Amino acid sequence: QVQLVESGGGLVQPGGSLRLSCAASGSIFSIRRMGWFRQAPGKQRELVAVITTADNTNYADSVKGRFTISRDNAKNTVYLQMNSLKPEDTAVYYCNAVLLPSLWSQEGNYWGQGTQVAVSS
Repeated sequence: QVQLVESGGGLVQPGGSLRLSCAASGSIFSIRRMGWFRQAPGKQRELVAVITTADNTNYADSVKGRFTISRDNAKNTVYLQMNSLKPEDTAVYYCNAVLLPSLWSQEGNYWGQGTQVAVSS
């Protein structure tokens, strides 16, 4: 049983900032990577940012220089600091984790419930 619990979404004006958090809990042996996806109405779900346990990061071109992904390994938590937000950033943001629940289990891909981010005047 693995759960990803997200928080930090909300309504913000253009140019504002939000910080999303996602904590993984349950049976977790090791985490390969954690990241954030987003999906706007009528559009494909896209990768926003990802970070590995080794602190390697990758960002979508549309958010480079504005968003920062980070993690706290002790808390199994990943963060997404979003600055200079634009209306185009409006979407449901989903936390994602690829992890190994135990040594005798198969690596799995897990998702949070999603949190709404709305950027509007």
